[in-house]
Amino acid sequence: MAPMPTTGRTLPHPALAGLTVLERGWLSSNNILIHAALGEPGAVLVDTGHVVHREQTLALVRHALQRAADASEQGSSRGSPRVGRLDRIVNTHLHSDHCGGNALLQQALGVTIVIPPGLADAVRAWDLARLSHDDFGLRERFHFAATLAPGESFVAGGRRWQALAAPGHDPHSLVLFDADAGLLLSADALWENGFGVVFPELVGESGFDEVGATLDMIERLPVRLVVPGHGAPFTDVAAALARARSRLAGFRADPARHARHAVKVLVKYHMMERGRLPLAELLRWSAAAPLLRRVWSTFGAGRAAAPTPEAWMEGFVRELAGAGALAMEGGDVLDR
Repeated sequence: MAPMPTTGRTLPHPALAGLTVLERGWLSSNNILIHAALGEPGAVLVDTGHVVHREQTLALVRHALQRAADASEQGSSRGSPRVGRLDRIVNTHLHSDHCGGNALLQQALGVTIVIPPGLADAVRAWDLARLSHDDFGLRERFHFAATLAPGESFVAGGRRWQALAAPGHDPHSLVLFDADAGLLLSADALWENGFGVVFPELVGESGFDEVGATLDMIERLPVRLVVPGHGAPFTDVAAALARARSRLAGFRADPARHARHAVKVLVKYHMMERGRLPLAELLRWSAAAPLLRRVWSTFGAGRAAAPTPEAWMEGFVRELAGAGALAMEGGDVLDR
């Protein structure tokens, strides 16, 4: 599968001085490279994208580090040997589109990895079911050196980054906030036009209330710029929060609507990873994936139009094709 479009740039906003935002396609999360300040051991990378794009992630990070090193050499007769080095990775959460490059970068660059504590035991045991990685693509095992808990902070790029709990999309997710610059790295807690699928609600656990509380928490922060987990950075935080709350209200009023949205997102996500599949193979996968089968049992089973998981999923595949998000060619489904 061809890599998704990517831009590697340091945007002309004062809050992003010393950072490179690698804005990825939707299969991979954005990557934020916080370049080392004087006296720091190296740069920090926030999130590493999907495993399918791991080689591209490595190349992008190396290129950004080299550009920073070159700029440092031009600005100083000695430069700084640490500027071009990656010291560690910090994951906001452990969904497959945020940690898929961890293993390769760890192997290639010798970096340490810091994760939220909620699934630390699952990573130690490499329990793919608890990590949800068995549903959504092959993972490569990585090892973490430390955890970053809500309320803790770290220094990178001469800034202090606060880790704040952001449950909802994922119960263990963090956002990172630089209060002095008003810069929020929001992961999937807030996008310019919404937020990530609320996974706990799909398995009968609370999630909508947590999304609302996370949005309230973000509103209380003095945020001037948001770098989301997907999509371009944005400054109109109030408008983004209003759109997110409107979306949340719709999901609260009709949880089945959220479930249908989630199924379409997950099918599209799988097709972005695979590119092209026979329809029968896609339906077999969707019926076997534990999460999707559980969603069908709650929201689809018993409907005359969808007597089996395969029949229910086929309706979503054809809906996505009708909307132009997928294409049907003979007996195959193609990503678009």
